[in-house]
Amino acid sequence: MIYLIVSILCSVSVSVLLKISRSKKIDIEQAVAVNYLVAVSLTMAVLKPDLSAWQSYLPTWWLFAALGVLLPSVFVIMGRAVQQAGIVKSDAAQRLSLFLPVAASFLIFNETPSVGRLVGLALAFAALFCLLWKEGGGKKSGGTLSQAALLLGVWAGYGIIDILFKQVAKSGTAFGGNLLVAFILAGVLMFGYLFAKGTKWSAAGILGGLVLGGLNFANIWSYVRAHQVMSENPTIVFAGMNIGVIVLGTLVGALAFREKISTVNMAGIVVAVCSIACLFYWPQLAGLLGL
Repeated sequence: MIYLIVSILCSVSVSVLLKISRSKKIDIEQAVAVNYLVAVSLTMAVLKPDLSAWQSYLPTWWLFAALGVLLPSVFVIMGRAVQQAGIVKSDAAQRLSLFLPVAASFLIFNETPSVGRLVGLALAFAALFCLLWKEGGGKKSGGTLSQAALLLGVWAGYGIIDILFKQVAKSGTAFGGNLLVAFILAGVLMFGYLFAKGTKWSAAGILGGLVLGGLNFANIWSYVRAHQVMSENPTIVFAGMNIGVIVLGTLVGALAFREKISTVNMAGIVVAVCSIACLFYWPQLAGLLGL
């Protein structure tokens, strides 16, 4: 359980760092680029991926190429979303991205949908609608559309990344090697983009990237370790991670940053937790409700 708690804390800490990046003059794009240098170094040192069979990665090159583009892009989008829409909505949108891989499992990969998953997906869609709701009837259309676009980008981006990682896992390559190749490609593309635009590097951006990379890798490593230690109960780890981040993110956003959450938005947070519970604990819930 300690690994799961660490993973939740690191995930929310990433959102906090992105939230304060503007006030600390941390350039998000620079931080994301440096983050991948740290991630590659820690992956090599901690996970020690076996690269002797590098030919095994060639058949899935297009998956790694897609991940190399999406990983830094979605990270930047997440940073913008946290700054504009806040930690509460952004973390919830990220966790609701599980809607896409679960939906893909039976829409694309021909798995048989269960009642629990259908109910969970319906609730996830309702929760996303509530999170994107802006009181005032959209009178401030510019800000409203910008926040909605960023939150949708977070939701869709992380969902697609999850699907791609599941496809890479099916190819038989090791998890450590998968992460290493994806991190290297993401780092190369991000640094190439920054050098092409003539970015002037700052100490704050580099330092922020070092911290971001450490938190990002610790989040991934502890989450994987939680699955290994609790291998007989993977649903507890998955559901606990998602619900934990949503709840802790809500508390941090509301208490530490005084983020304003409307009644509809708060209802979306509650529905999101119910959605995750239905996706992974439907039999128990159905029994309690007498269904």
